[in-house]
Amino acid sequence: MSSIVVFGAGGTAGSRVTAEAVDRGHRVIAAVRRPEATSYLPAGVRTITGDATSERSVRELAPEADALVVAIGGGERGLWRDAAENLVTTLRSMPAAPRIIHLGGGSTLLTPRGTRILDEPDFPEQYRDAALGQADALDYYRTAADGVSWTYVSPPPLEFHPGDRTGHYRTGTDEPVTDDQGRSVLTYEDLAVAIVDEIEQPRYVNARFTAAY
Repeated sequence: MSSIVVFGAGGTAGSRVTAEAVDRGHRVIAAVRRPEATSYLPAGVRTITGDATSERSVRELAPEADALVVAIGGGERGLWRDAAENLVTTLRSMPAAPRIIHLGGGSTLLTPRGTRILDEPDFPEQYRDAALGQADALDYYRTAADGVSWTYVSPPPLEFHPGDRTGHYRTGTDEPVTDDQGRSVLTYEDLAVAIVDEIEQPRYVNARFTAAY
């Protein structure tokens, strides 16, 4: 059994990761901004006020954790890099620091030409700031996260939605995983499976991975 802190456990992705981890018998701490609004989380989850961009929050929670899952959203572009930088710099100064599992953006994945999906001319403008923010976080992990253990997880860039948990998925690294029809599809529930699998059996340490059917 692992001890897992989920920042953003009240959100669509974070709540699925929380439920999946609890179902497998892990001890989960839900770190959210409004604990009173998370009554739907599974029984046995310890819910506290916490913020991935707060050094105090990370310093208080890290000693209890084997992994810190970052599933935050809804902020301005700098949110995700701020969280990454705070986690890395805080954990770097601590002995036996937990691993970071950062749920990032699918638009940071690469096209067959080697360019980022978010840089395509037809990329929706309303999503650009969030996509760039997640790209900033990935760049930070790759260039400045020495001394800590991290994994950046990208869902499919387009067809990613709540649905059924099948327990099945395939993984890749920097390009979307596609099926025979060229589609990259996954539910939030099966991304949660992939994330908890990665916590239990690390395969992508200090690297990015993506998953789809």
